Amino acid sequence: MKVRLALAQLNPVVGEVFKNAEKTFEYIEKAEKNKADLILFPELFVTGYPPEDLILKPSFLKATNEALEKIVNFTRNKKVVVVIGFAELKDDIYNSAAIIQDGKLLGTYQKMHLPNYSVFDERRYFFPGRTSKVIKMGNVNIGLTICEDIWNPGEPISSLVFNGNSQLIVNISASPFYMGKRNLRENYLSMKAYEYHCAFAYLNMVGGQDEVVFDGSSFVVNADGKVISRLKSFEEDFEVFDIELQNNLRTNLHESRLREARLLKSENSKIEIITSQIPREKSETVLPRVEKPIEEFEEELFKASVLGVRDYIQKNGFEKVLIGLSGGIDSSLVACIATEALGKDNVYGVLMPSQYTSSESIEDAQQLADNLGIKTYTVPIKDIYYSYLNELKDIFKGLEPNEAEENIQARIRGNILMALSNKFNWLVLTTGNKSEMSVGYATLYGDMAGGFAVIKDIFKTAVYKIARWYNNNKRRMVIPERVFTKPPTAELKPGQTDQDKLPPYEILDEILKLYIEEDYGLEEIIEKGYEKQLVERVIKMVNSSEYKRRQAPPGIKVSKRSLGKDWRMPITKKFLS
Repeated sequence: MKVRLALAQLNPVVGEVFKNAEKTFEYIEKAEKNKADLILFPELFVTGYPPEDLILKPSFLKATNEALEKIVNFTRNKKVVVVIGFAELKDDIYNSAAIIQDGKLLGTYQKMHLPNYSVFDERRYFFPGRTSKVIKMGNVNIGLTICEDIWNPGEPISSLVFNGNSQLIVNISASPFYMGKRNLRENYLSMKAYEYHCAFAYLNMVGGQDEVVFDGSSFVVNADGKVISRLKSFEEDFEVFDIELQNNLRTNLHESRLREARLLKSENSKIEIITSQIPREKSETVLPRVEKPIEEFEEELFKASVLGVRDYIQKNGFEKVLIGLSGGIDSSLVACIATEALGKDNVYGVLMPSQYTSSESIEDAQQLADNLGIKTYTVPIKDIYYSYLNELKDIFKGLEPNEAEENIQARIRGNILMALSNKFNWLVLTTGNKSEMSVGYATLYGDMAGGFAVIKDIFKTAVYKIARWYNNNKRRMVIPERVFTKPPTAELKPGQTDQDKLPPYEILDEILKLYIEEDYGLEEIIEKGYEKQLVERVIKMVNSSEYKRRQAPPGIKVSKRSLGKDWRMPITKKFLS
């Protein structure tokens, strides 16, 4: 028993239903020429994922159906079975997979388990399916699932294996990336494959969509739980290969535990068999490709950020970006990510020195730009700043300088960046990291002003590590060494450093990880060995800065819990822990 499988790991655009449909034609043609029995496209590929409230528009659903019809028509006189995700309007709206062959819609499968956590909100839009589906190809049964279906401990996998006699479970997904997600998926499905002694093919979407990045990293595990195929991460990929299923039968004949499971399995499970044409005869065997996985977290986060920037800029109709270069580690890393994503000719840096800006900062910012090959502009803010103070002197009379005067400088810089953005249609990339955004160490309408927050979900300590990895990967000092060694500072007053107001980042980041990403409370964090007053202070800063985060630009999610869609805290609240 052998199936020739085609995996189309592609990058759709939300809302471009007809272009998404047309994109499938090339890959269906490739699969057909390579005598593939089955080609998989990602979850909701026709609409793009997540389509959010577009799903509530009847005109969008109508267009989606028309786009699907174009795919159906394209498959005329082709034997390959096409499985592709789309939004299906019947008695309700379903997150569905269409099963297509030879110009016919053989059937649809409606996703059973709808995620409603983290960045997911599928219960707002879809009704869950109730019937498992099996595609029968000659003597091979292939169970069909969509994303969350495989993460459920029971159904629909148990029905597909025990009632549907599936030798292969295919899963089409739109699974967002966060650090370590690829390992989690592979380990989980390897366990599932061994548990059910059934092969699994996992096809994931790739590309950036607003805050989320889909990493691809599609793979196949055989019935022994071994990864036999792995596609690339963070880029489109396509593969056709044979998967041998005969060993499933040999092992199942000797596995009494599976017989016991069948006896306990309810016969009331609803399952439908969709019969396709018998697979073509094939004389040769096409072996799968196993891409080497990305092992270093710094490389994972850098490539996720590059993909997120590239797709956000290009899918939203921009070409060029603008970055305020301070000579610090954050703006340096953002400039490297942007240059990698868009090319040096599409990235501009702006140096905006004040009377507090050190000569070293100016030198480091310019050296970085020269190393990257990006063009820079210098707009001093000293005279503009003093003109502000002059206009405010009567109102501020008798008061000591404080954050007000400091933040005026940040807002002048934000104003300059936005002026250039408006004049030249360059999107401003902000440079604030997760540590700063968590505790509000950022200025509204100042350094928070911009269109996209590239490292919004990366802690300061990780920023340094990724930047160091980047230099090592390039085998040269793109980011000047002094940027790594000098104390981080906003340079808004003489001798200022970040640690004037914040704990050392090595301590701060660990507390923030516990509080934000792991949901530890005050007492639980203190039990980890942190000083009570320090923990209270950090939590208060996080809670009091919610109003700022609500006004921040969207940024790329790369952690298990980002300060975006999966952080939904009230602004007005009275709860410390």
